[in-house]
Amino acid sequence: MEVFKECVVPSYARAEIAFERGSGAWLWDVEGKKYLDFFSGIAVTGLGHCHPAVAKALKDQIDRIWHTSNLYYIGPQGELAKKLSDLGNQGKAFFCNSGGEANEAALKLARLWGKKFNRGKSVILSLENSFHGRTLATVTATGQTKYQKGFEPLPAGFKRVKLNDLEDLGRKADDKVCGFFVEFLQGEGGLTLPDKAFIKKIFDLAKRRKFLVIADEVQAGLCRTGKFFAYQHFNVVPDVITLAKSLANGFPIGAMIAKREAADLFTPGKHASTFGGNFLATAAANAVIDTMIASKMDRQAQEKGEILAEGLKILKEKYAEFVSETKGLGLMRGLQLTDKIEGSQFVQKARAKGLIIGTAGHNVLRFLPPLVVTTAEIKSALSILDEVFYDYLVQDKPLFRSITAKPRPAGKKKKRR
Repeated sequence: MEVFKECVVPSYARAEIAFERGSGAWLWDVEGKKYLDFFSGIAVTGLGHCHPAVAKALKDQIDRIWHTSNLYYIGPQGELAKKLSDLGNQGKAFFCNSGGEANEAALKLARLWGKKFNRGKSVILSLENSFHGRTLATVTATGQTKYQKGFEPLPAGFKRVKLNDLEDLGRKADDKVCGFFVEFLQGEGGLTLPDKAFIKKIFDLAKRRKFLVIADEVQAGLCRTGKFFAYQHFNVVPDVITLAKSLANGFPIGAMIAKREAADLFTPGKHASTFGGNFLATAAANAVIDTMIASKMDRQAQEKGEILAEGLKILKEKYAEFVSETKGLGLMRGLQLTDKIEGSQFVQKARAKGLIIGTAGHNVLRFLPPLVVTTAEIKSALSILDEVFYDYLVQDKPLFRSITAKPRPAGKKKKRR
């Protein structure tokens, strides 16, 4: 910690803890304490820590070749591009190193798209309360001003639309728009879902006014919501998909998959990434995709997500004094606290009891367990949360009932031996 204070830029509010190993849904710190990880490195280790298939892919690749640059063909990169194309919008992939870079690529592609139709078509739309990255352009697209303070003047040509406001959407999605960033489940923005009618209107306007719809799937994609991509809950297919986080289960990679007519605008020299899609990153990502498909991780996330949601609902009802709503889909879930309560205090208390969780905004507790989480681990997490909430209220010690237990049929009594 002293070395960090002296030598590392203080851009993170770090908890005073250092992990040294992990396995599945569990972490151990340098002092040997064990933690149940329900945050997955901010939705990154979707297959859990040190998944054997990903570890094997990296170990096999590391003794063969690491990097040649994108001036040459990279076998596993082509394989990964084909898989993502088939799973998504039948487009072409560009690879980089992070979600911010993937969104930056989508932003540049949208500007090229606008120039193809009209030199005045250059406006980028996004939704209020959204999050799209930390580069100067993607932080401008982000719909939360707290991330933009201090970096003015921000780049021009960005507008934000009020979520689920059809009138505001119709007014701003005009003939000058070239691209529209959409999170189909907002992660940093409080786990908020758009209305289906609102999403349909976006796609109708996009078709009519020829702008690209960009699905930011960086956090919600890759089976986390119970479908392979979050946009699939809305029965639409976006022009561009951006991915990162769990794509290589913790190895840095980002991807942008664009429909072919748009993708072909990225001619040589228009965009690049030195490390993007190298042998190690794409070997790991191929193992992730293959494992997710073979293990039907979308179905697992849906089923385990329902168990988690039911348990959170019980806690919401039990602690209605300060928990107002359950939110989310699949294994991307949240508890909305009342306005004046800071979620960070519960994060700290849960961590002290061996449970890692996070927040989305100041008063939404966010739960992002690995997709391989077990029912027993979900119950353990819920039990710890119950203790944390009880401690907050200082009430009689609660008895958390099993969320899978079935009530005894009416009129039947247990026989005495």
